[in-house]
Amino acid sequence: MIEAGEMDRLDHLLPGWVDTSRQESIHGRVATYIPELSKAGRDLLGIHIINGEGRISEAGNTDHRFTLQSISKVFTLILALMDHGEAAVFSKVGKEPTGDNFNSMMKLELIQPAIPFNPLINAGAIVISSLIKGNTVEEKSARILQFFRKLAANDKLGYDEDVYRSERETGHLNRSMGYFLLDKGILEGEVEEVLEVYFRHCSIQVNTADLARMALVMAFNGQDPLSKEQLIPKRYVQIAKTFMITCGMYNGSGEFAICAGMPAKSGVSGGILTFVPGRLGIGVVGPSLNAKGNSIAGVHLLERLSKAFEWSIF
Repeated sequence: MIEAGEMDRLDHLLPGWVDTSRQESIHGRVATYIPELSKAGRDLLGIHIINGEGRISEAGNTDHRFTLQSISKVFTLILALMDHGEAAVFSKVGKEPTGDNFNSMMKLELIQPAIPFNPLINAGAIVISSLIKGNTVEEKSARILQFFRKLAANDKLGYDEDVYRSERETGHLNRSMGYFLLDKGILEGEVEEVLEVYFRHCSIQVNTADLARMALVMAFNGQDPLSKEQLIPKRYVQIAKTFMITCGMYNGSGEFAICAGMPAKSGVSGGILTFVPGRLGIGVVGPSLNAKGNSIAGVHLLERLSKAFEWSIF
């Protein structure tokens, strides 16, 4: 558990530190390639931290609601592993960082077999979406949403329909990936149906408290420490945690691992889910992104906190 008094120290420091890190937002840009995301305020920044006893510390724009985007990929991977096991999942996606942008197709054309390098890039997450059990798009999407609700301890989680429609109407590159993977025999099923599942789980709407509660389950090896329910097998948390360290912050993963040292997954809506194993779940939002696609103010805040509180796992 977190050391006695440290949450009190966080309560004291967080408001000022959030205000300081918020100033970094001016150096970034809000995502525009999904048009609906461009409506978010550039100077928003919020953080919610929860420990294994349910004690909370938060500051900033924690009431801002945003979509999970790529953060959802961590948990669809876990659900696919729970549905099929490691051998089946990793016959379809690899286990290595790419060094390319998250939406790049280049490596797919250069390697044989043409499986995506890992499940956290778009091509890999599309394949993972095809592996979720269910007879229809609606059944698969409902299973994903229910799983996310359980992890967040929030039965009211739902979709941002405007973002979902924006993703579906402009997701041409993702469609190209889907049809390429179908042609290579990697993707099974109807491409448009798989993409429907993918667009929907990226469009699930959360706040920082939801992110932190999901992160808390990861921090405690798949168990919700408040309900004592084992929600994820420990082995699958280990797999997902390793991907988060090596691939979770896009091409900024190595730098974040060195400077913050925590498993993390970001999304282009500005969210960051991270945790301190055995201690804390953390949810951050800051829509202004750096050149790597990560929240510029959120990264600044997390790196500062990690150094001050010695949260690095390395």
